[in-house]
Amino acid sequence: MREVVLDTETSGLNPEKGDRLVEIGALELINHIPTGKSFHTYLNPMIEGEMPEESFKVHGLSTDFLSDKPLFSEIIKNFFNFVGDSKLIIHNAKFDIGFINYEIQRLQNKNKNLYESLTYKEIRYENVVDTLEIAKKLYPGKSVSLDSLCIKFGINNKRNGNHGALIDSEILSEVYLELAGGKQPGFKFSQLENEADETHNKPLEKKIFIRKSPLEGNRLSQKEISLHKEFIFKMKKNFWY
Repeated sequence: MREVVLDTETSGLNPEKGDRLVEIGALELINHIPTGKSFHTYLNPMIEGEMPEESFKVHGLSTDFLSDKPLFSEIIKNFFNFVGDSKLIIHNAKFDIGFINYEIQRLQNKNKNLYESLTYKEIRYENVVDTLEIAKKLYPGKSVSLDSLCIKFGINNKRNGNHGALIDSEILSEVYLELAGGKQPGFKFSQLENEADETHNKPLEKKIFIRKSPLEGNRLSQKEISLHKEFIFKMKKNFWY
């Protein structure tokens, strides 16, 4: 089973107001295990002026740093090739998918030929696993931000101040595995289940007990034997006499 853990960084909170993607990070999981394969790119958001202060505080990416980075149109095919038809694992998926789909739709007006050549025209939510929603159901009323979940599960968030799309994807992959049941989800249960099946199907062997030191003589006195017989005979049904 192949899954792709994804995170993005943006210039703001609302693409419809001109905010743009500035970074995409993704990594591959096979059967819940990271393979080491990843996709990462910074993006030139083509915005005027400086990066909004609140966004810069989050990711530390300036417009000057991003000015020579590729446009979304230049990386979209490589991004889609990496994702393929795999499930996407995202924390707060509506935010990231909203930005990515908005950028795709921009191509319909800005670069129609590229848009028409894309393998698919949007990322569908049914192909996404939202770890935020999973955490809300597991821990109702608790903080379920990525940082809070790291603290809960004892995961090192590995950041040195600023968020980054690829490092957050790495962190999210560890959180996702914990939410799914641990680093080897289902392994212990399956192992115990198999052992139980083997025990159930294995024919029982009759064990013959052999006393190391055979008893000699009768250990009961004659009086005890008589009392026992008297007790047995008073029973309506007995299988001894």
